[in-house]
Amino acid sequence: MMQTVRPANSVSGVVLLPGDKSISHRYALLAAIAEGTSRFDHFASSRDCHSTLDCLRALGVEITEHEAAVVIHGRGLRGLRAPERILDAGNSGTTIRLLAGILAGQPFEAVLGGDDSLSRRPMGRIIRPLRMMGADIEAQKGELPPLKIRGGRLRSIRYRLPEASAQVKSCILLAGLYADGPTAVEETIATRDHTEIALREFGCEVRKTGDWIEVEPEPKLKARHISVPGDLSGAAFFLAAVALLPNSDLLLPGVGINHRRRELLDYLREAGLEIAIENESQQAGESRADLRVRFSPALVEGRLPPICGARTAALIDEIPVLTILGSQTAGGVEISDAGELRVKESDRISALVRNLRAMGALVEEKPDGLIVAGRQTLRGADIVTERDHRIAMAFGVAALIARGETKIHEAECAEISFPGFWQALERVCRR
Repeated sequence: MMQTVRPANSVSGVVLLPGDKSISHRYALLAAIAEGTSRFDHFASSRDCHSTLDCLRALGVEITEHEAAVVIHGRGLRGLRAPERILDAGNSGTTIRLLAGILAGQPFEAVLGGDDSLSRRPMGRIIRPLRMMGADIEAQKGELPPLKIRGGRLRSIRYRLPEASAQVKSCILLAGLYADGPTAVEETIATRDHTEIALREFGCEVRKTGDWIEVEPEPKLKARHISVPGDLSGAAFFLAAVALLPNSDLLLPGVGINHRRRELLDYLREAGLEIAIENESQQAGESRADLRVRFSPALVEGRLPPICGARTAALIDEIPVLTILGSQTAGGVEISDAGELRVKESDRISALVRNLRAMGALVEEKPDGLIVAGRQTLRGADIVTERDHRIAMAFGVAALIARGETKIHEAECAEISFPGFWQALERVCRR
């Protein structure tokens, strides 16, 4: 579908965010191999998370959905059954990488694939450690999906991540549940720890020693009833819209503010945005709060702090919309160490550069990032999303400050992570 977005004077009101996508994936996977019946309220309605549910159904897991709640009848650690068809992860890199870890420990063969976009995303970073653990994995040329996984009893390993990746870390830790001893992953740059938190909540012993994270094998996972917090990555687009438009004021209730995800809030506050964290609480190891955010001229009058090193790893999903924000600050923004963006749902670096230039912006492309000049006047343009949800939503925000109408091609891809995004954006726009 084509989404036409017109400029706005401000944004104000309340935005109810979908359930956190990263957390929902992990809860569903662990509930499937737990004992008993789990219920998750406010489960993510995104297309990606439903790909995970569909794969689990194909593995014999009984799942029912009641509006925003998902009920999963666990089959135990070794209760999954061989699928009768290719498991379709859709567009979800999280689904294919995390589920591969679980399938590596199963006593059957499974083929795990996805759509055209996912089929272009290299899987070598999970294939190599899983093979070290003893899994038999076949991939297409270039280590691309679909993956044929012949699982079984695995060997424990101690694995140093060559580059920061929460998905690769999670894949290995999940495979470690089926190993012959403790399995450990070292990450020198900290990434999201939703998997470690969820494993503990379901009853697995997880130890952290320095940079090493270790899981004990053969845990007896127990079903849980948990409410999923709102998705902070989805909130990022609305936080950026407030930062760009004078007189803006938004309330975002019940947002997940995991300590490894709060970097976004810390970064925007450092840049000068006024963000109040209210009614903070914790459930199942995950923090949540209401976010009140107001326009602050200090942000656009300055320069966004450089995004590099550990900060890049923490903000990897938010970089597209932060790039848009940087184009409007006085000093612009520079992003480095973001080579992982090349192998997301699209080559996000190239997509950002191409579409910013289409809107009239000056931007320099680097192998691992980009440099965006500040105080640029954007004009309405045709945006090629390459069916990448974060590119579509980032340029939906850019369209609010552009001159003239902006047309977002294949805008329905926003449903991958944020169903109803365009309607939510339009509801808070004031013209």
